[in-house]
Amino acid sequence: MQAQLRYWDYYSMTDTFDRLYEESKYGQSFERLYDIITSRENILLAYRTIKTNKGSHTAGADGRTINDFKGFTEEELVSFIQKRLSNYQPMKVRRVFIPKPNGDKRPLGIPSMSDRIIQQVFKQVLEPICEARFYNHSYGFRPLRSTHHAVARVNHLINHNKLHYVVDIDIKGFFDNVNHTLLIKQLWNIGIKDRKVLCIISKMLKAEIDKEGVPSKGTPQGGILSPLLSNVVLNDLDQWIASQWEAFPSRTSYCSKSAMFRFLRKGKLKEGFIVRYADDFKILCKDWKSAQKWYHAVKLYLKDRLKLDISPEKSKVINLRKRESEFLGFSIKAELKGKKRVANSKISKKKKEKYVAEGRERIKQLRNAPTAKNAQLFNSWVLGIHSYSRIATHVSIDFHEIAHRLAYTLRKRLRDRGKFGKPKNPSPTYERYYKKTYNTFEISGVHLYPIGDIKNFWAANYNPKLIPYTTDGRKLIYQKLKDELMPEIRKLMESNIPNKSVEYFDNRISRYSMKSGKCEITGGFVPAELVHCHHYVPVSLGGTDTFRNLRILNKFVHRLIHATDSQTIEKYRKSINPDKRQLRRINTYRKKCNLEPIS
Repeated sequence: MQAQLRYWDYYSMTDTFDRLYEESKYGQSFERLYDIITSRENILLAYRTIKTNKGSHTAGADGRTINDFKGFTEEELVSFIQKRLSNYQPMKVRRVFIPKPNGDKRPLGIPSMSDRIIQQVFKQVLEPICEARFYNHSYGFRPLRSTHHAVARVNHLINHNKLHYVVDIDIKGFFDNVNHTLLIKQLWNIGIKDRKVLCIISKMLKAEIDKEGVPSKGTPQGGILSPLLSNVVLNDLDQWIASQWEAFPSRTSYCSKSAMFRFLRKGKLKEGFIVRYADDFKILCKDWKSAQKWYHAVKLYLKDRLKLDISPEKSKVINLRKRESEFLGFSIKAELKGKKRVANSKISKKKKEKYVAEGRERIKQLRNAPTAKNAQLFNSWVLGIHSYSRIATHVSIDFHEIAHRLAYTLRKRLRDRGKFGKPKNPSPTYERYYKKTYNTFEISGVHLYPIGDIKNFWAANYNPKLIPYTTDGRKLIYQKLKDELMPEIRKLMESNIPNKSVEYFDNRISRYSMKSGKCEITGGFVPAELVHCHHYVPVSLGGTDTFRNLRILNKFVHRLIHATDSQTIEKYRKSINPDKRQLRRINTYRKKCNLEPIS
């Protein structure tokens, strides 16, 4: 997110997005969005954003990737996108199928690269408008929100509101059944009233799918704009459910929400709170009778208002005191603790089986090629599943089971590929997250992270002040990113830089971990997307990839250190705005590179 915010500043779009968010928050409509969408700055920002995505090297039906656009000058790219939009006709969408956990296949639609840039151009401008109107407790495909926030909200409602009945609703083929006409009306109602913009979105929805034809409904999964549009569709459901209880319109003013709820309970209203992540949602209720009412009311609302059906075999009412409810890979139940019931969660059975199967495949990969790079990829996988699963209250028990099931495979397949025992002199990243008391394998100098070494991490509720479209929100975002290093380390582990040694990759991650992700010149936090690893003594002058010769820098600082052209120097100096101490350090680094100091 920090990289995105920097790009917004770089292309002077931050103030525009802030204004759109603020005006939308106060109920204003927007009839002149096309000019903002097709502006030079917005198009260049979209290109930069797409270029940094992993999917940018996946070709659409036309066979083009982001590499086919790298030869364009900025003016040529802007002119090309503006010309396409002046009489927009989307290209064919390439259809691919990816496996689902249940054995089925999920259809994905991959637009052409130029259509992806166009969708990103639209998303950037529409998102702040929609974010200002979205319900607070929907968490899927939204900036800075995650599955952890959704699970934390469910836990909070069980623990503090004592809601022990849950309505599980499964929408049948949601992404394939979105009504196009209704969606355009919903965009209009949310404040997007530029007819040219709505016309282009309508064309995007009806883009021909290669070998399948023109769709009459649905938003193709894989499109950049699809997640935002899916939230627009289900925002009506969110707001309707909230209006029945949580945001019930009342002429009386109350000193607190709890006071309002106490008064509402005297009536015949059905108490219920929705928690939604994309099309996966739950309604938590006080009693069985209310839960049954909600089940039938939501089923009718989806059918009559949103033209969507539910899956009867997957939709049900659950008493959390007796049975578990699955949500986003976790099984949640209201267990007795003393005299009250609290939310206890485990990794779901499906998720555990998936982790065991993935673990065996990665161990096989290590046996076939016991390289340091493969060992790091194994560690990245362990760090990833630990990061996702650690909010489960029984996570330690679950991972001991997973580790036990994988232990035989590990020992059998890797016994002649590396040393087994307690780690000696492990990397700073290992020491940051894992104990040295666990036995593990050392493969090509890299210690494998122990699968069973994990502790429960308290999942915090989402902070509604974390808004990228306000100045105060952005300050909080920068602070939050500093506190969470694990995802950034994982991204660095998975990155691929050609022609770099294994020693370089390992020491880069170790240095980043040791420095807590901070730039060694400015002291500011650097997300993985902006990390550059500098050789203090350049390789061309005899420098090596040793830990002591590497420095973690913000990529803009790194470019300033190596810049020789006066315009480039001025450009990055203006972007960084270094103080006197920072400038002295930059010049020290430049001196080591045999470059003139910056005055």
